[in-house]
Amino acid sequence: MASSRTCETVCRSFVCFLLLGIVSSYRSPLYKLVPTWPLVPSHFQAQEFSTGVLVGENVDEVFVAQRGNVSTKMNVFSEDGTFLRSWSDIERIDMPHGTRVHIPAGKTAAEAEIWVTDVGSGPWGHTVKAFGRDGTLIHVLGTPGQAGTGRNPLQFDQPADVAFNANGEMYVVDGDGGMNNRLLKFSPDYKLEWVSGGKGNNTGEFYIPHSVEVDRFGQVWVADRANNRTQVFHGGQQPTFIGEWSSCFKGDGPYSVRFSADKKYLLVIQLNLSRVLILAAPSKPGFLGNCTVIDTIQMAPGVKPHLLSVSQSTGAFYVGEIGANQSQKFVPLH
Repeated sequence: MASSRTCETVCRSFVCFLLLGIVSSYRSPLYKLVPTWPLVPSHFQAQEFSTGVLVGENVDEVFVAQRGNVSTKMNVFSEDGTFLRSWSDIERIDMPHGTRVHIPAGKTAAEAEIWVTDVGSGPWGHTVKAFGRDGTLIHVLGTPGQAGTGRNPLQFDQPADVAFNANGEMYVVDGDGGMNNRLLKFSPDYKLEWVSGGKGNNTGEFYIPHSVEVDRFGQVWVADRANNRTQVFHGGQQPTFIGEWSSCFKGDGPYSVRFSADKKYLLVIQLNLSRVLILAAPSKPGFLGNCTVIDTIQMAPGVKPHLLSVSQSTGAFYVGEIGANQSQKFVPLH
């Protein structure tokens, strides 16, 4: 049994992970908690909703989005936990939800875009926005402050998350409890190419599509949260259904889907169960196989992990937690 001093080190706020973050029936856990990240957690002032990781030429940054009556909506840390800066312009983000780092073709890491989905109802809400690393606004998709279903002009209703494929094409899931329940595809210059979905539980329909990811084969994964499943599509000229996983999500729907840096695992958050599932990723395109749980990271009740991101350099992943009002780092053990 861990000593009280060990537990004091491992527990921060009201989060406590047994045995440095891993609760699993497997003998060889895949990840462990880094309890000292970040070095100064007092920068977390409210609910921490999402994270994004940027690693490149002389750049090593973790972006953590928070919402509420706070002095900043985005804090930036290094992967070792050093606080680097915060974004001063909080007026351009109403209520951040998802965060994704993207380096456009021909650009360097220093020129990366930090994409934020905004589910707020204020003057900048219901949009998908790209910022520079310093918080300078670069792009706005959608009609600021106006929820809707329109395509011209484009409207979102609580857009939840974005993902990019190797060609720079972008996928957006819309929305987080809004009216749309759809998946959208954009060209590398952010022109709308197609819209798919609608509310329901049939194939290709969604009920609160909450997260989106693209795998190494270019297949698009959607966390169909309220339907307790992930749906997978070819994301070409039109979305073509490949399959779905539902057997792993009986107790709670998937909130966040991200692949591990080595592409062996799909990391899935179940917020209401306060846990991260580590699933075996498909080994070939066009065939999902069975949903197989390889490991589980079980958090304390009330932590409510929301969305996560993965460092493609170190393999670590970072979790935004809206119950514990913090973000935490896990590193691979193998």
